[in-house]
Amino acid sequence: MPDRGVLNHRIDGPADAPVLMLGPSLGTSLAVWEPQAAVLARQFKVVRFDLPGHGGSPVEELSSMDELAGRVLDLADSLGVGRFHYAGISLGGAIGAWLAVHHADRVESLAMVCSAARFGEPDGWRERAALVRTQGTAPLVEVALGRWFTAAGARTPPAERMAADLAAADPEGYAACCDALSGYDLRADLTRIAAPTLIVAGREDPATPPAVARELADGIPGATLVEIAHAAHLAGVERPDAVLAALRSHLPAPDGMSVRRAVLGDEHVDRAIANTTAFTADFQDFITRYAWGEIWTRPGLDRRTRSCITLTALVAGGHLDELAMHVRAALRNGLTPDEIKEVLLQTAVYCGVPAANAAFAVAQRTLGRT
Repeated sequence: MPDRGVLNHRIDGPADAPVLMLGPSLGTSLAVWEPQAAVLARQFKVVRFDLPGHGGSPVEELSSMDELAGRVLDLADSLGVGRFHYAGISLGGAIGAWLAVHHADRVESLAMVCSAARFGEPDGWRERAALVRTQGTAPLVEVALGRWFTAAGARTPPAERMAADLAAADPEGYAACCDALSGYDLRADLTRIAAPTLIVAGREDPATPPAVARELADGIPGATLVEIAHAAHLAGVERPDAVLAALRSHLPAPDGMSVRRAVLGDEHVDRAIANTTAFTADFQDFITRYAWGEIWTRPGLDRRTRSCITLTALVAGGHLDELAMHVRAALRNGLTPDEIKEVLLQTAVYCGVPAANAAFAVAQRTLGRT
Protein backbone atom coordinates (compact mmCIF):
# COMPACT_ATOMS: atom_id res chain seq x y z
CA MET A 1 0.00 0.00 0.00
CA PRO A 2 1.47 3.43 -0.97
CA ASP A 3 2.34 5.85 1.80
CA ARG A 4 -0.27 8.41 2.69
CA GLY A 5 0.10 11.43 0.44
CA VAL A 6 -1.74 14.55 -0.64
CA LEU A 7 -4.80 13.92 -2.79
CA ASN A 8 -4.36 14.66 -6.47
CA HIS A 9 -5.91 18.04 -7.15
CA ARG A 10 -6.27 20.90 -9.59
CA ILE A 11 -6.46 24.60 -8.76
CA ASP A 12 -8.17 27.23 -10.94
CA GLY A 13 -8.99 30.87 -10.30
CA PRO A 14 -7.36 33.90 -8.68
CA ALA A 15 -4.74 33.06 -6.06
CA ASP A 16 -6.18 35.57 -3.58
CA ALA A 17 -9.85 34.64 -4.05
CA PRO A 18 -11.94 32.77 -1.45
CA VAL A 19 -11.35 29.02 -1.69
CA LEU A 20 -14.05 26.68 -2.98
CA MET A 21 -13.30 22.96 -2.65
CA LEU A 22 -15.18 20.60 -4.97
CA GLY A 23 -15.55 16.94 -4.00
CA PRO A 24 -16.37 14.22 -6.56
CA SER A 25 -18.73 11.29 -6.45
CA LEU A 26 -17.59 7.72 -5.80
CA GLY A 27 -16.21 6.21 -9.01
CA THR A 28 -15.54 9.54 -10.73
CA SER A 29 -12.62 11.97 -10.81
CA LEU A 30 -12.21 15.71 -10.44
CA ALA A 31 -13.39 15.91 -14.07
CA VAL A 32 -16.97 15.46 -12.82
CA TRP A 33 -16.87 19.19 -11.95
CA GLU A 34 -15.54 20.25 -15.36
CA PRO A 35 -18.87 21.76 -16.53
CA GLN A 36 -18.94 24.22 -13.62
CA ALA A 37 -15.29 24.78 -12.72
CA ALA A 38 -14.38 27.49 -15.23
CA VAL A 39 -17.29 29.77 -14.32
CA LEU A 40 -16.85 29.24 -10.57
CA ALA A 41 -13.14 30.01 -10.93
CA ARG A 42 -13.92 33.58 -11.99
CA GLN A 43 -14.94 34.34 -8.41
CA PHE A 44 -13.23 31.62 -6.36
CA LYS A 45 -9.93 29.82 -6.05
CA VAL A 46 -11.39 26.45 -7.03
CA VAL A 47 -9.70 23.33 -5.67
CA ARG A 48 -10.91 20.07 -7.21
CA PHE A 49 -9.59 16.77 -5.89
CA ASP A 50 -9.65 13.05 -6.63
CA LEU A 51 -10.71 10.51 -4.03
CA PRO A 52 -8.09 7.95 -2.94
CA GLY A 53 -7.52 5.44 -5.74
CA HIS A 54 -9.47 7.58 -8.21
CA GLY A 55 -8.06 9.74 -10.99
CA GLY A 56 -4.53 10.69 -10.02
CA SER A 57 -4.79 10.12 -6.26
CA PRO A 58 -2.83 7.26 -4.68
CA VAL A 59 -4.54 4.32 -3.03
CA GLU A 60 -4.67 4.70 0.75
CA GLU A 61 -5.58 2.41 3.60
CA LEU A 62 -8.68 3.89 5.19
CA SER A 63 -12.02 2.57 6.35
CA SER A 64 -14.00 5.46 7.83
CA MET A 65 -15.49 8.79 6.82
CA ASP A 66 -13.39 10.43 9.50
CA GLU A 67 -10.23 9.22 7.74
CA LEU A 68 -11.52 10.13 4.29
CA ALA A 69 -12.56 13.64 5.36
CA GLY A 70 -9.20 13.92 7.08
CA ARG A 71 -7.48 13.51 3.71
CA VAL A 72 -9.42 16.52 2.44
CA LEU A 73 -8.32 18.56 5.45
CA ASP A 74 -4.74 17.40 4.81
CA LEU A 75 -5.05 18.77 1.28
CA ALA A 76 -6.39 22.11 2.54
CA ASP A 77 -3.59 22.30 5.10
CA SER A 78 -0.96 21.55 2.46
CA LEU A 79 -2.28 24.49 0.43
CA GLY A 80 -2.30 26.83 3.42
CA VAL A 81 -6.10 27.04 3.36
CA GLY A 82 -7.88 27.61 6.65
CA ARG A 83 -11.57 28.17 5.96
CA PHE A 84 -13.18 27.26 2.66
CA HIS A 85 -16.49 26.92 0.87
CA TYR A 86 -17.29 23.32 -0.01
CA ALA A 87 -19.48 21.62 -2.61
CA GLY A 88 -19.58 17.89 -3.19
CA ILE A 89 -21.46 15.29 -5.21
CA SER A 90 -22.80 12.16 -3.49
CA LEU A 91 -19.83 10.81 -1.47
CA GLY A 92 -18.17 14.19 -2.03
CA GLY A 93 -21.19 15.86 -0.44
CA ALA A 94 -21.06 13.44 2.49
CA ILE A 95 -17.43 14.43 3.08
CA GLY A 96 -18.53 18.06 3.20
CA ALA A 97 -21.33 17.32 5.65
CA TRP A 98 -18.91 15.40 7.88
CA LEU A 99 -16.53 18.34 7.85
CA ALA A 100 -19.37 20.78 8.60
CA VAL A 101 -20.32 18.69 11.65
CA HIS A 102 -16.90 17.75 13.01
CA HIS A 103 -14.75 20.65 11.75
CA ALA A 104 -17.25 23.49 11.61
CA ASP A 105 -14.50 26.07 12.00
CA ARG A 106 -13.18 25.15 8.55
CA VAL A 107 -16.40 25.24 6.47
CA GLU A 108 -17.72 28.64 5.31
CA SER A 109 -20.63 27.18 3.33
CA LEU A 110 -21.77 23.76 2.18
CA ALA A 111 -23.47 22.43 -0.96
CA MET A 112 -24.53 18.77 -1.11
CA VAL A 113 -25.39 17.66 -4.64
CA CYS A 114 -27.31 14.37 -4.92
CA SER A 115 -26.07 13.34 -1.50
CA ALA A 116 -27.47 11.97 1.77
CA ALA A 117 -27.03 11.71 5.52
CA ARG A 118 -26.85 7.92 5.07
CA PHE A 119 -26.50 5.85 1.90
CA GLY A 120 -28.48 2.67 2.50
CA GLU A 121 -27.58 -0.32 4.63
CA PRO A 122 -23.95 -0.94 5.66
CA ASP A 123 -24.03 -4.53 4.36
CA GLY A 124 -24.65 -3.30 0.83
CA TRP A 125 -21.42 -1.30 0.88
CA ARG A 126 -19.45 -4.15 2.41
CA GLU A 127 -20.71 -6.49 -0.31
CA ARG A 128 -19.78 -4.00 -3.03
CA ALA A 129 -16.32 -3.56 -1.53
CA ALA A 130 -15.82 -7.34 -1.54
CA LEU A 131 -16.99 -7.59 -5.16
CA VAL A 132 -14.64 -4.85 -6.35
CA ARG A 133 -11.68 -6.30 -4.48
CA THR A 134 -12.12 -9.59 -6.36
CA GLN A 135 -13.45 -8.47 -9.76
CA GLY A 136 -12.49 -4.81 -10.11
CA THR A 137 -14.87 -2.00 -11.05
CA ALA A 138 -15.77 -3.23 -14.55
CA PRO A 139 -18.89 -5.12 -13.38
CA LEU A 140 -20.26 -1.87 -11.93
CA VAL A 141 -20.15 0.28 -15.06
CA GLU A 142 -23.48 -0.56 -16.72
CA VAL A 143 -25.41 -0.45 -13.45
CA ALA A 144 -23.75 2.85 -12.51
CA LEU A 145 -24.68 4.48 -15.81
CA GLY A 146 -28.31 3.60 -15.19
CA ARG A 147 -28.20 5.30 -11.80
CA TRP A 148 -25.99 8.24 -12.73
CA PHE A 149 -27.99 9.33 -15.79
CA THR A 150 -31.52 9.31 -17.15
CA ALA A 151 -32.22 7.11 -20.15
CA ALA A 152 -31.70 10.14 -22.41
CA GLY A 153 -28.31 10.95 -20.90
CA ALA A 154 -26.78 7.51 -20.43
CA ARG A 155 -25.27 7.20 -23.93
CA THR A 156 -23.84 10.68 -24.32
CA PRO A 157 -20.13 11.62 -24.47
CA PRO A 158 -20.18 13.04 -20.90
CA ALA A 159 -21.64 9.75 -19.63
CA GLU A 160 -18.98 7.80 -21.50
CA ARG A 161 -16.26 9.88 -19.83
CA MET A 162 -17.72 9.16 -16.40
CA ALA A 163 -17.89 5.45 -17.24
CA ALA A 164 -14.22 5.54 -18.20
CA ASP A 165 -13.34 7.10 -14.84
CA LEU A 166 -15.18 4.33 -13.02
CA ALA A 167 -13.51 1.60 -15.06
CA ALA A 168 -10.10 3.17 -14.34
CA ALA A 169 -10.61 3.48 -10.57
CA ASP A 170 -8.26 1.33 -8.51
CA PRO A 171 -10.27 -1.54 -6.95
CA GLU A 172 -8.69 -1.14 -3.52
CA GLY A 173 -9.21 2.63 -3.53
CA TYR A 174 -12.84 2.24 -4.58
CA ALA A 175 -13.41 -0.48 -1.97
CA ALA A 176 -11.87 1.68 0.76
CA CYS A 177 -14.38 4.42 -0.05
CA CYS A 178 -17.16 1.81 0.17
CA ASP A 179 -15.84 0.85 3.61
CA ALA A 180 -16.06 4.51 4.64
CA LEU A 181 -19.64 4.73 3.37
CA SER A 182 -20.66 1.60 5.26
CA GLY A 183 -20.14 3.40 8.55
CA TYR A 184 -21.41 6.82 7.48
CA ASP A 185 -24.58 8.03 9.21
CA LEU A 186 -25.09 11.71 10.02
CA ARG A 187 -28.85 11.63 10.51
CA ALA A 188 -28.60 12.43 14.21
CA ASP A 189 -26.03 15.18 13.61
CA LEU A 190 -27.67 17.28 10.88
CA THR A 191 -28.80 19.93 13.36
CA ARG A 192 -25.14 20.55 14.19
CA ILE A 193 -24.45 21.91 10.69
CA ALA A 194 -24.29 25.69 11.07
CA ALA A 195 -22.80 26.60 7.68
CA PRO A 196 -25.20 28.01 5.06
CA THR A 197 -26.23 24.88 3.17
CA LEU A 198 -27.61 24.14 -0.30
CA ILE A 199 -29.15 20.76 -1.10
CA VAL A 200 -29.44 19.85 -4.80
CA ALA A 201 -31.49 16.84 -5.94
CA GLY A 202 -32.01 15.24 -9.33
CA ARG A 203 -35.71 14.52 -9.70
CA GLU A 204 -34.97 11.22 -11.45
CA ASP A 205 -32.14 10.14 -9.15
CA PRO A 206 -32.67 6.52 -8.01
CA ALA A 207 -29.65 6.58 -5.68
CA THR A 208 -30.52 9.66 -3.61
CA PRO A 209 -34.07 10.59 -4.67
CA PRO A 210 -35.71 13.92 -3.81
CA ALA A 211 -37.22 12.44 -0.64
CA VAL A 212 -33.68 11.86 0.67
CA ALA A 213 -32.74 15.42 -0.23
CA ARG A 214 -35.79 16.73 1.60
CA GLU A 215 -34.68 14.87 4.72
CA LEU A 216 -31.37 16.71 4.50
CA ALA A 217 -33.06 20.06 3.95
CA ASP A 218 -35.46 19.47 6.83
CA GLY A 219 -32.67 18.37 9.16
CA ILE A 220 -30.09 21.08 8.47
CA PRO A 221 -31.10 24.45 9.95
CA GLY A 222 -31.85 27.01 7.24
CA ALA A 223 -30.90 24.71 4.35
CA THR A 224 -32.16 25.49 0.84
CA LEU A 225 -33.41 22.69 -1.44
CA VAL A 226 -33.25 22.88 -5.24
CA GLU A 227 -34.62 20.05 -7.39
CA ILE A 228 -33.27 19.66 -10.93
CA ALA A 229 -35.68 18.28 -13.52
CA HIS A 230 -34.58 15.65 -16.05
CA ALA A 231 -31.53 14.69 -13.99
CA ALA A 232 -30.42 11.56 -12.17
CA HIS A 233 -27.50 11.03 -9.74
CA LEU A 234 -24.82 12.97 -11.63
CA ALA A 235 -27.07 15.99 -12.07
CA GLY A 236 -24.09 18.31 -12.50
CA VAL A 237 -23.00 16.38 -15.59
CA GLU A 238 -26.45 15.84 -17.09
CA ARG A 239 -27.85 19.32 -16.30
CA PRO A 240 -24.68 21.38 -15.81
CA ASP A 241 -26.21 24.83 -16.27
CA ALA A 242 -29.00 24.21 -13.76
CA VAL A 243 -26.58 22.99 -11.10
CA LEU A 244 -24.23 25.89 -11.82
CA ALA A 245 -27.08 28.37 -11.42
CA ALA A 246 -28.03 26.84 -8.06
CA LEU A 247 -24.44 27.02 -6.84
CA ARG A 248 -23.94 30.62 -7.97
CA SER A 249 -27.14 31.67 -6.24
CA HIS A 250 -26.00 29.91 -3.04
CA LEU A 251 -22.36 30.97 -2.89
CA PRO A 252 -21.43 34.45 -1.59
CA ALA A 253 -21.88 37.05 -4.27
CA PRO A 254 -19.26 39.60 -5.24
CA ASP A 255 -20.11 43.25 -4.61
CA GLY A 256 -21.54 43.53 -8.12
CA MET A 257 -24.04 40.75 -7.55
CA SER A 258 -25.09 42.24 -4.21
CA VAL A 259 -25.78 45.62 -5.85
CA ARG A 260 -27.49 43.99 -8.82
CA ARG A 261 -29.87 42.21 -6.46
CA ALA A 262 -30.47 45.35 -4.40
CA VAL A 263 -31.34 47.43 -7.47
CA LEU A 264 -33.13 44.93 -9.73
CA GLY A 265 -34.60 42.65 -7.07
CA ASP A 266 -34.01 39.00 -6.24
CA GLU A 267 -36.81 37.74 -8.47
CA HIS A 268 -35.34 39.33 -11.61
CA VAL A 269 -31.77 38.26 -10.83
CA ASP A 270 -32.78 34.72 -9.90
CA ARG A 271 -34.64 34.45 -13.20
CA ALA A 272 -31.60 35.73 -15.11
CA ILE A 273 -29.32 33.26 -13.32
CA ALA A 274 -31.71 30.36 -13.95
CA ASN A 275 -31.73 31.21 -17.66
CA THR A 276 -27.94 31.44 -17.87
CA THR A 277 -26.37 28.97 -20.29
CA ALA A 278 -22.80 28.20 -21.24
CA PHE A 279 -23.30 30.63 -24.16
CA THR A 280 -24.48 33.56 -21.99
CA ALA A 281 -22.49 32.90 -18.79
CA ASP A 282 -19.57 35.12 -19.81
CA PHE A 283 -21.90 38.04 -20.58
CA GLN A 284 -23.76 37.64 -17.29
CA ASP A 285 -20.44 37.63 -15.46
CA PHE A 286 -19.30 40.69 -17.44
CA ILE A 287 -22.32 42.85 -16.63
CA THR A 288 -22.25 41.79 -12.98
CA ARG A 289 -18.59 42.76 -12.61
CA TYR A 290 -18.51 45.81 -14.91
CA ALA A 291 -21.90 47.51 -14.67
CA TRP A 292 -22.89 46.49 -11.15
CA GLY A 293 -19.50 45.88 -9.55
CA GLU A 294 -17.47 48.79 -10.96
CA ILE A 295 -19.95 51.55 -11.88
CA TRP A 296 -23.00 51.18 -9.63
CA THR A 297 -20.72 50.72 -6.61
CA ARG A 298 -18.76 53.95 -7.12
CA PRO A 299 -19.26 56.48 -4.28
CA GLY A 300 -19.56 59.60 -6.46
CA LEU A 301 -23.32 59.32 -7.12
CA ASP A 302 -26.11 57.87 -5.03
CA ARG A 303 -28.41 55.21 -6.48
CA ARG A 304 -31.31 57.65 -6.95
CA THR A 305 -29.16 59.79 -9.22
CA ARG A 306 -27.83 56.77 -11.08
CA SER A 307 -31.41 55.63 -11.71
CA CYS A 308 -32.28 59.05 -13.17
CA ILE A 309 -29.28 58.87 -15.50
CA THR A 310 -30.05 55.29 -16.49
CA LEU A 311 -33.66 56.07 -17.37
CA THR A 312 -32.52 58.99 -19.52
CA ALA A 313 -29.87 56.91 -21.28
CA LEU A 314 -32.33 54.13 -22.05
CA VAL A 315 -34.80 56.60 -23.56
CA ALA A 316 -32.03 58.27 -25.59
CA GLY A 317 -30.80 54.95 -26.91
CA GLY A 318 -34.27 53.62 -27.62
CA HIS A 319 -33.70 50.64 -25.31
CA LEU A 320 -37.32 50.30 -24.27
CA ASP A 321 -36.91 46.57 -23.64
CA GLU A 322 -34.91 47.45 -20.51
CA LEU A 323 -36.86 50.54 -19.50
CA ALA A 324 -39.57 48.73 -17.52
CA MET A 325 -36.93 46.89 -15.49
CA HIS A 326 -35.23 50.18 -14.61
CA VAL A 327 -38.50 51.93 -13.79
CA ARG A 328 -39.00 49.26 -11.14
CA ALA A 329 -35.37 49.69 -10.10
CA ALA A 330 -35.87 53.45 -9.77
CA LEU A 331 -38.77 52.87 -7.39
CA ARG A 332 -36.59 50.48 -5.40
CA ASN A 333 -33.87 53.14 -5.28
CA GLY A 334 -36.27 55.66 -3.76
CA LEU A 335 -37.67 57.64 -6.70
CA THR A 336 -41.38 58.41 -6.61
CA PRO A 337 -43.65 58.03 -9.66
CA ASP A 338 -43.77 61.84 -9.89
CA GLU A 339 -39.97 62.01 -9.99
CA ILE A 340 -39.87 59.36 -12.71
CA LYS A 341 -42.40 61.46 -14.64
CA GLU A 342 -40.15 64.52 -14.34
CA VAL A 343 -37.18 62.54 -15.67
CA LEU A 344 -39.21 61.42 -18.69
CA LEU A 345 -40.45 64.98 -19.30
CA GLN A 346 -36.83 66.10 -19.36
CA THR A 347 -36.08 63.46 -22.00
CA ALA A 348 -38.81 64.91 -24.20
CA VAL A 349 -36.70 68.07 -24.51
CA TYR A 350 -33.28 66.50 -25.02
CA CYS A 351 -34.07 63.06 -26.50
CA GLY A 352 -37.12 63.93 -28.56
CA VAL A 353 -40.88 63.86 -28.03
CA PRO A 354 -41.46 60.55 -29.87
CA ALA A 355 -38.85 58.80 -27.70
CA ALA A 356 -40.37 60.26 -24.54
CA ASN A 357 -43.87 59.33 -25.69
CA ALA A 358 -42.85 55.68 -26.07
CA ALA A 359 -41.09 55.79 -22.71
CA PHE A 360 -44.16 57.22 -20.98
CA ALA A 361 -46.23 54.32 -22.33
CA VAL A 362 -43.78 51.76 -20.93
CA ALA A 363 -43.51 53.56 -17.60
CA GLN A 364 -47.27 53.89 -17.23
CA ARG A 365 -47.78 50.16 -17.79
CA THR A 366 -45.00 49.34 -15.34
CA LEU A 367 -46.19 51.71 -12.63
CA GLY A 368 -49.70 50.34 -13.00
CA ARG A 369 -48.42 46.88 -12.03
CA THR A 370 -46.48 47.98 -8.93
